[in-house]
Amino acid sequence: MDALLEILTGLHPEVDFEACNTLVDDSIIDSFDIVSIVSEINDAYDVVIPAEEIIPDNFNSARALYELILRLEDE
Repeated sequence: MDALLEILTGLHPEVDFEACNTLVDDSIIDSFDIVSIVSEINDAYDVVIPAEEIIPDNFNSARALYELILRLEDE
């Protein structure tokens, strides 16, 4: 989770990613951020996030995103 928080904080240092659960809903991160996040997750965690998993529910919070990463690592 620390690596993910580092990735997210690198994009938006002003956001408390541990507390926020409306990142997409409140337009805190946008589609360009998501592209960067997906790429950096691929490098940091060696997982590929398939297009069908790039949905708001998976990107609305760091916790949801981390759960997605764990699920993909298990597959």
